[in-house]
Amino acid sequence: MKPTRYSADDIATLLRKQKIATLPELLAALGTRVERTVFRKLRELAYRTSYSHRGRFYTLDEITDFDHDGLWSFQAARFSVHGTLLATACAYVEAAEAGCLVEELDNQLGVGTKDVLRKLAEEERIVRKKLDGQYLYLTVDATRRREQVRTRQAHLAEPGPGGPLPSGEVMPDELKAALLLFASVLDEKTRRLYAGLEALKTGRGGDLRIATLLGIDPGTVARGRRELLARDLDLTRVRRAGGGRQAVEKKRPKSSRPSNG
Repeated sequence: MKPTRYSADDIATLLRKQKIATLPELLAALGTRVERTVFRKLRELAYRTSYSHRGRFYTLDEITDFDHDGLWSFQAARFSVHGTLLATACAYVEAAEAGCLVEELDNQLGVGTKDVLRKLAEEERIVRKKLDGQYLYLTVDATRRREQVRTRQAHLAEPGPGGPLPSGEVMPDELKAALLLFASVLDEKTRRLYAGLEALKTGRGGDLRIATLLGIDPGTVARGRRELLARDLDLTRVRRAGGGRQAVEKKRPKSSRPSNG
């Protein structure tokens, strides 16, 4: 009895028909239960595995239509010219002008990348640096890495419309001087509310960051923030009731005693 002969053409036919397929579908197309047979036949083809879904999906090179970022997706499956998620994340960090934050890479690749970036950093294939309270992932090349950090700092120093103020570490001197001048012309109440607004926009740690930037007490910033959240403002007062110098009661001058003369 002759052994059954399997053909890579059966896999190619399936993939050309539905663009992507899982291992069980490839097994069915070949008519075998042996995974090794599928992989042996795949090696006869120019194929790729998805970087999403733990490499669950397969496709042919001839089917992919990679965009300018080297990515292609079909239905839920995502593919990269770099292959695996590990290799793709590493390539993106290397190429990024300002390095990569986790959230940025998540959005670009459409999958979670936190664990992959940590693994790459542990293997010293990329570098992790804390900047402005977040981890920034950078190339291992020292010269290129310095350029990435400088570019990121420049981005952080650009105040976007409605966005949080950059930290004092990366804020240009001209912007910081203008901010302090602006705060100095505000009265006590509006300065407190302004500080509270910026703290709300900054998020976690905003009270301390804005207080340090403006040279005021963090408690003042926190109070302004709470007043804005409560939407309960006394627009007729600058200081809270009872605040400020106590009024001095005017004493009526004693009348002179009538003369006895």
